[in-house]
Amino acid sequence: MTNAVVAESLAQAQALWHIRESIPLAQAQEGLNIKHDISIAVSKIPEFVRQTDALLAQQFPGMRLVNYGHLGDGNLHYNVQAPEGADAEAFLREQEKAVNAVVYDMVAQFRGSISAEHGIGSLKRDKLVQYKSPVALGMMRAIKQALDPQNLLNPGRVL
Repeated sequence: MTNAVVAESLAQAQALWHIRESIPLAQAQEGLNIKHDISIAVSKIPEFVRQTDALLAQQFPGMRLVNYGHLGDGNLHYNVQAPEGADAEAFLREQEKAVNAVVYDMVAQFRGSISAEHGIGSLKRDKLVQYKSPVALGMMRAIKQALDPQNLLNPGRVL
């Protein structure tokens, strides 16, 4: 990282949060996007972004990136939007699996996680076997079973 901003007052902190919270709203106004809630070691984020941005640009010319998050803990919202003027619905329908494969494979290469603060849920559940070790999967099942033996909390979810 070459620069950063640290709030020096409550007003500055609130202004920074306003910017952060406005990003998803602005992105939604731009149209549909392929969302990724990933985590990478903080020290590796710049190189991950550089390499992944380049791969996506090569494979999906004109696509747009909207990256933001709380990088102090390694959490990155790494979102991909259709090229300007393109049919966002068609881009999502036709390219989502391929875009996800590029992003998730790069996350794995950087020894990160395909899911950070929002968990796995149902959308990424089937990807776990590809990106998590059997030991990690067993631990997740054991935690879920210990905390929710009747599967009442978030049924069908991993955790």
